[in-house]
Amino acid sequence: MERVERAPLVSVLLPFHNAVDTLADCIESIRAQTLADYEIIAVNDFSTDDSLHLLQAYNDDRLKIIDNTHRGLVPALNTGLACCAAPLVARMDADDIMYPERLLKQYEYMRAHHDVVLLAAQARKFPEASIRNGYREYMRWQNSVLSHDDIHKQIYIESPFAHPSVMFRRDSVIAAGAYRHGEFPEDYELWLRLLHTGHRMEKLSEILLDWRESENRLSRVSDNYSRNAFDMIRADYLSRDERIHDRPIAFWGAGRKTRQRARHLLEKGYEPAAWIDIDPNKIGNRINGIEVVEPAWLQQAGDKPFVLNYVTNHGARDIARTYLQRIGYVLGKDFLEVG
Repeated sequence: MERVERAPLVSVLLPFHNAVDTLADCIESIRAQTLADYEIIAVNDFSTDDSLHLLQAYNDDRLKIIDNTHRGLVPALNTGLACCAAPLVARMDADDIMYPERLLKQYEYMRAHHDVVLLAAQARKFPEASIRNGYREYMRWQNSVLSHDDIHKQIYIESPFAHPSVMFRRDSVIAAGAYRHGEFPEDYELWLRLLHTGHRMEKLSEILLDWRESENRLSRVSDNYSRNAFDMIRADYLSRDERIHDRPIAFWGAGRKTRQRARHLLEKGYEPAAWIDIDPNKIGNRINGIEVVEPAWLQQAGDKPFVLNYVTNHGARDIARTYLQRIGYVLGKDFLEVG
């Protein structure tokens, strides 16, 4: 009788490109997992250093090395995803380190919560000396966004997950279209797409990944991760969000940078009834013929406008949120914050 090989509980999807300096630490962190029933699908993205030789030296049947079909991260992810045998896929990057109980804790949670399609974990940026203040604030925010409700309300601020911290249901992600290539961050686009197609995403309230900061990270060197790329993909999905349909819209923030971020939504035909600002020097001005008004205008407007808060400064965003909530606005129902 022919022997049927049983699928592992988890597939670790690990693309790599010239990662010889960090790959060993990454692999050892996977091999140290308390959940041992996994496979590593390591996708060689045309490496020219000794990364491939390093992996080939491991004597571990769970490690499967495949070649990327086309150069680049998105082809590597989709090539690897097609080779994953397990129903649950844990993403990992070649320069990061997972904590010993990461796979077990995510596996057990997803086994107990069948409605959750994607489960992330909190992450810690390292090395400490390389972390800038802006990234510290981003990680503080990201690690506070835990529940599906949190994610639904704050998805347009920034990407709420560290990509190498997520575990997802393979079949659900493939059915949703897997990873897409374009002039946008491939992970953030996938999170937005999953949310828009009704899939539940959550995050464990525990740090299970050390997420390396480096000047050579793809998010630092590729135009697909630029401020404009994030603004464009946010506007694309925001324009399809039912929460902003059938109500007048007001944009909070009338500064130059705010207007620049909002222009992508304007180009899709979403013209605000008013621009809101607290700066007395801006109130009374007009932007494309639309008046800049003070926040009190919201309480005088006939129809309750839906507010898009485009202010990104943490303190100023808090001021706007506090004011909106004080006058009865509910985050996610009556206003959204946009990064």
